[in-house]
Amino acid sequence: MSIIDDLFAGVTGFTSNLWPRPDENPGLVNGKLRPCPGTPNCVCSEGGSPGGTVAPLHFQGSPEAAWSTLKQIVEEQGGTVRNESPGYLWSTFLVPLFGFTDDVEFRLDTAAKAIHLRSASRLGFADLGVNRTRVEQLRAVFSSRRGRP
Repeated sequence: MSIIDDLFAGVTGFTSNLWPRPDENPGLVNGKLRPCPGTPNCVCSEGGSPGGTVAPLHFQGSPEAAWSTLKQIVEEQGGTVRNESPGYLWSTFLVPLFGFTDDVEFRLDTAAKAIHLRSASRLGFADLGVNRTRVEQLRAVFSSRRGRP
């Protein structure tokens, strides 16, 4: 199966370079994740549109341990960390076969013992639920490792 995975990774890596780069660089705005633009191809736990709202990842214990676990899961799930600063992580995921790049961002909220997240397609209007599904997969793995839903 790794030959097929390698083939898809090569094709999506090549085709993603054919698409334009996002107009807006990922990052925090006033200390929070950017709100979704109102299209169904974005979900966010902070300031999202009603259809694009998701719950943050909650954790128990050390914020540092939760953050470390999150970074490991992002990479295991096929994400690439693009930028990290204290309490903020920007990663990208390639949508298999089509080569679209999705931006997935995280913000650590130590007071609430939560990690806020935003997953959005760079292009298009709809994503057939890809971003919401990705978030729920990340949540399931994170919850199983951190011991809390």
